[in-house]
Amino acid sequence: MGAAFKKFCIRFCCCCCCEDDNEEDEKRHLLSHDTLEYFDREVKKRRDQETNLWNEPGDPSHSERDDDRTLYNLLQSRAQTQRGSQGYRRLSIDIEAMRDIRREVRDKWKMILENLGFMAEAESLLTVSATASYDRMRNAAVARSLLQTLHTETSIFSSKEPPPERYLFILDRLIYLDAAEDFVAKARRFYPPKDDDDDDDEEENTSLINLPLLLSRMNQNISGGEDEDDEGEATGPEE
Repeated sequence: MGAAFKKFCIRFCCCCCCEDDNEEDEKRHLLSHDTLEYFDREVKKRRDQETNLWNEPGDPSHSERDDDRTLYNLLQSRAQTQRGSQGYRRLSIDIEAMRDIRREVRDKWKMILENLGFMAEAESLLTVSATASYDRMRNAAVARSLLQTLHTETSIFSSKEPPPERYLFILDRLIYLDAAEDFVAKARRFYPPKDDDDDDDEEENTSLINLPLLLSRMNQNISGGEDEDDEGEATGPEE
C-alpha cells in the first residue's frame, strides 16, 4: 500500500510527498564517509605544505631531496618520541630550525613580489600544492634557467644546495604574468651574492641568532599547538 501510494504521489502530486526523502538521500550522498575522508586528506596535505614548505612539493615520499628527506625523518622520529621528553625537545628544535630557513626564503620572495605590486596576490603566487606537476608548466625551460640565475647570482636562497624546486612553479607563474625578469632584477638588487667569508660567518652564527626564537616556538608547540601537525607525522608517505 505504501509503495503504491508513493507512486501515485510521484505521478499526480508533483513529487511533493517524496521531496523530504529525496533531500535526505541527497544529504547522505554529500556527507558520505568517503567524501569527508577525501576533504580531510586534502586539508592535511595543504597544512603539511604550508608548515614544512617541501622543496620538492610533488614528491609524496619526501625522499628525492636530501634536505626534504632529513626534515621528513626528523618529523617521523618526533612522532615516535614521547611528548615533553628531552629527545622530543631536541627534535623539535632541529625541525623548527629547518622550517625557519625555509620560511626565511619564502619571506624574501614575498617581499619582492609585494615590491613589484603583487600585494594581494603574493600569498596565492607563493602557494604550491602537493599536486604540482611539471607537465602543467607553460615555460618550464625558461623558469629553470631563471631559477638557476637566482641561485648563482643572488643570495635569495639560504644554501648552496640546489635551489628548491617549489620556486620553479612560482617562476612559471611569473613568466605567464610577464613579471619574471623584473623579479630577477629586484632579487639582484635586494639580495646580491655574498662572499664566501660572509657565508661562513652566517653559518657559524645561525644557531646563536635563532636559538631563543626556536625555543619559544618549540614551547608554544609543546603546549598544544602541534596536535594537528602530529597527525600527519605518524603516517607514512602520501599515496
